[in-house]
Amino acid sequence: MAKKVGILFGMEDTFPWAFIDKVNELGGGEIIAEAVTIDKLEQGADYGYAVIIDRISQDVPFYRAYLKNAALNGTYVINNPFWWSADEKFFNNALMSKLGIPLPKTVLLPSHERPTDTTEKSFRNLKFPHDWEYIFEYVGFPAYMKPHDGGGWKSVYRVENPEDLWNKLSETEQLVMMVQEEIVFDDYYRVYCLGQKYVHIMPYEPRNAHHLRYATTHQTQGEELEKLLKTIHDYTIKMNQALGYDFNTVEFAIRDGIPYAIDFCNPAPDADRNSVGEENFAWIVEHSAKLAIEKAKEYVPGKQNISWGTFVKDSVK
Repeated sequence: MAKKVGILFGMEDTFPWAFIDKVNELGGGEIIAEAVTIDKLEQGADYGYAVIIDRISQDVPFYRAYLKNAALNGTYVINNPFWWSADEKFFNNALMSKLGIPLPKTVLLPSHERPTDTTEKSFRNLKFPHDWEYIFEYVGFPAYMKPHDGGGWKSVYRVENPEDLWNKLSETEQLVMMVQEEIVFDDYYRVYCLGQKYVHIMPYEPRNAHHLRYATTHQTQGEELEKLLKTIHDYTIKMNQALGYDFNTVEFAIRDGIPYAIDFCNPAPDADRNSVGEENFAWIVEHSAKLAIEKAKEYVPGKQNISWGTFVKDSVK
């Protein structure tokens, strides 16, 4: 009996169907792929998938619950829905600081507005005012301010000075923001990492319009480029093994030859042909299908089959 690979997705149209076609091409009839269809969700029920690639549950809580139920029944979910539910960018930064990965200086800020159903008494452990003099000196200006658990370039601000930070922070309502040192870069890369082993390094220009961000090339050349790409590759593997993500992107800003990790919590990264370009699209389709087939072949019905990063695994030894 063929093993089933499902993909759960929303508005994107190019990657999911190409992924399905590629799995069906490479699976030889033993592994088949389809779009996940849900007509009911009964507690504990097994709906028969060996593997599911998740591209949408970050926006749809019902899907996240579906995937946790599937994982309970032995489905290999890419990415682990339990870790994804718990993860956020500030923790990732803290973890990477312990792994020796170069990072922009970063500080977490309390939300501008109190969370719903809290009062002043809820914050008796928080000192007011914060040590803003230290924070501003540590991070420096200009700086970037972004949600500590956000994505998709939503609510990201460049702040020029303390007054600018206050003004923009007032727009963020209950979001918990982090403020980061600006890395003025010579080169920039976005890196696909699949299965914590397959790595594809892409020159990237975040200052371009969205559809032109991959329309760039290496600024570093020669032996320096070779050394830089090796460092980026090794950092990418190390970071994703620690986090446990099987489908992720990492972004690096290169300053004075040093790759600073800017963003590395992208478990449903852009894989649209129209933005990433044909070469990158072909790579992500081919390798995501290859990974899904590998995991499907390992699948044993009812056996727990979920990926945890080294941070979690080392914590429970």
